[in-house]
Amino acid sequence: MTLNDDSFTDWKNREEIAESMIPMIGKLHRERDVTILLHSRSLVNKSVVSILKTHRFARQIAGEELSVTETLPFLQALTTLDLGPSQIDIGMLAATYRADDRGLSVVDFTAEAVAGAAGANKIDRREPRDVVLYGFGRIGRLVARLLIEKSGSGNGLRLRAVVVRGGGDQDLVKRASLLRRDSVHGQFQGTITVDEANSKIIANGNEITVIYADDPTEVDYTAYGISNAILIDNTGKWRDREGLAKHLRPGVDKVVLTAPGKGDVPNIVHGVNHDTIKPDERILSCASCTTNAIVPPLKAMADEYGVLRGHVETVHSFTNDQNLLDNYHKADRRGRSAPLNMVITETGAASAVAKALPDLKAPITGSSIRVPVPDVSIAILSLRLGRETSRDEVLEYLREVSLTSPLKRQIDFTTAPDAVSMDFIGSRHASIIDAGATKVDGDNAILYLWYDNEFGYSCQVVRVVQHVSGVEYPTYPAPAV
Repeated sequence: MTLNDDSFTDWKNREEIAESMIPMIGKLHRERDVTILLHSRSLVNKSVVSILKTHRFARQIAGEELSVTETLPFLQALTTLDLGPSQIDIGMLAATYRADDRGLSVVDFTAEAVAGAAGANKIDRREPRDVVLYGFGRIGRLVARLLIEKSGSGNGLRLRAVVVRGGGDQDLVKRASLLRRDSVHGQFQGTITVDEANSKIIANGNEITVIYADDPTEVDYTAYGISNAILIDNTGKWRDREGLAKHLRPGVDKVVLTAPGKGDVPNIVHGVNHDTIKPDERILSCASCTTNAIVPPLKAMADEYGVLRGHVETVHSFTNDQNLLDNYHKADRRGRSAPLNMVITETGAASAVAKALPDLKAPITGSSIRVPVPDVSIAILSLRLGRETSRDEVLEYLREVSLTSPLKRQIDFTTAPDAVSMDFIGSRHASIIDAGATKVDGDNAILYLWYDNEFGYSCQVVRVVQHVSGVEYPTYPAPAV
């Protein structure tokens, strides 16, 4: 047998193991509301090849490839436990088991590591919480995809309606088509049908009523059987408390804005300050995509090294707010053709840091350049630190933050030497640290942070909605504090 034959046989064996994992992952998700993760990446509804690629990607952050032969025993052990709703990271289980010297079996170690989610300790399943999307643009449709994907066993969040302005003939069909196919993010994973008689889009069995209205005050959501809903405003038309309060109609309990809030509207970056949301707060903002990208690594650096001052320069993909060709625009420069130019513009992300990190007293400035790519941006975060350090120390620290800290869902880490923006389309993290581009000189550090300004941000929005709705389930093993 040749070496090539050995490699091929090994691949086929790993394929077989990954295939055996799929029904276990699916059953845990459907029947117990357990989401299986691998280093913060969900394995639910993934193909054989996707599972193998996710295992291989572990080498980018953990330093070595993780094999399905190593994680399978932990997954098998989980199927024998009386688990409640939770997220369980089998990559972290494998890593912590390797570091444990007590000689426990995989079954005993797993039972101990997830004890908080099993038996008498498990939490009850939550009743489904209604969600309404006000607006159905780029972020609205991606949030819809995520909500549909996460509907799982039928518990948790349930997308009930989308509110849009009437668009004329074939409106419903066209909106369903935009949900079904996306030029950047690809095909919807599942099936979509249209019920024009009842003004509904049915996606993977989720019946979504399309409500036509020109103003929030026109809608009574209880007329559609919707109650105690969380409404996500994707339009950005109203950004202060007075404007957003228009959404507090019959059937709506809370309003979440997918843009920076103004005035006293709390700006929330999940993973950083989501635990400051007051239970009786009915209106809040998820800040901007760039704020979500820079605040988690900024917090991580401030916690370890201290930050005296900083500047962020974002190289940002163009958005619908710009023109395809030169035409009038109320803002400076944005009237120039987006696909043909680099366009200098402003960013409010730097000033928004103060709302998400009020304890950080360091002045942070910022500016932005829009460039001719449709998605994925990069933030260059230049920091003056409170003490001197080295590049190796910073990278090892940030790698560990991405693996084991409470910020591991927000911060990702890559060592790929040839990584470019398109590689990060579909990333579910708020930002990805590019290790190869990182620069450190004494007390000066420059971090290059990739972020999918559409999908990664939408994931942050959904996390905030899960938190305020009470369906954000705990993760095991618990991240290091």
